Amino acid sequence: MIYDIRHVTTYRYDAAVAAAACVMRLLPRAEAGQKVIDSGLDIAPAPAETRERADAFGNRVTSVRIDAPHRELRVSALSRVAVERPAPPAAALTPAWEIIRAAARSLRALQAESPAHFLFPSRQVALDAATTLWCAQSFPANRPMLEGCADLMGRIRRAFEYKADATAVNTTVAEAFAARKGVCQDFAHVMIAGLRGLGLPAAYVSGYIRTIPPPGKPRLEGADASHAWVSVWCGPEFGWLDLDPTNDLMAGDDHVVVARGRDYADVSPIDGVFVGSGDHQLSVSVDVRPEGE
Repeated sequence: MIYDIRHVTTYRYDAAVAAAACVMRLLPRAEAGQKVIDSGLDIAPAPAETRERADAFGNRVTSVRIDAPHRELRVSALSRVAVERPAPPAAALTPAWEIIRAAARSLRALQAESPAHFLFPSRQVALDAATTLWCAQSFPANRPMLEGCADLMGRIRRAFEYKADATAVNTTVAEAFAARKGVCQDFAHVMIAGLRGLGLPAAYVSGYIRTIPPPGKPRLEGADASHAWVSVWCGPEFGWLDLDPTNDLMAGDDHVVVARGRDYADVSPIDGVFVGSGDHQLSVSVDVRPEGE
């Protein structure tokens, strides 16, 4: 699949902003199964300085400095991405989860994709005893890793209600788990916390899901916005595999990856500071369209 993606973020300020500095993670990354054909940012007002780099996890990060006074900041990310992911392995072929746990603990490598980065609590994924206990029901002794993860993903989809206004960006894992409602960020954080509580490596993935479903297929939750899902390490042979607990499916050609990290804080689309007073309003629109549709 080839997708044309338009992600527009607009900040409107109650009073003029003298200057702003932002860090943006809006450009899709190139990785196995995903090729970035073209991508770029259109920013108004125009930045005085723009720098792009790769962060510790291999994500594309754009830093900008805006010196011109403004009442509105508009960032348009335009990308064309080709996605052709291999079919996931049969879940029963993956090693038992206890083997994965032991293997992850024994590795000493610290490259971007190393499981070591994704075993421990992080800024927005604190371990929670109730969450871990509930998630552990999917992992009886000797169950294949991917089988357990798929079962957990399905249980989250059935037990939690997708409700856009039920949580905020800083909602904790314990709060989201207790409420049993939220958005894709919450579902991903709950699943990650449960897996890490069991000693299993789990990462947070941000990106998009296709806006227009294939004929005869239902519309997926999370379209028309940034989406989030989970990546789990299934050992050296199978590597990292992506699961979407919001929609109870393995991530495939409907998913476009922008960034990977330990939690939402690592992959937030736009972070920054501005010099000014008063409040601001934020609006975001996302359009992900398959080529020719």
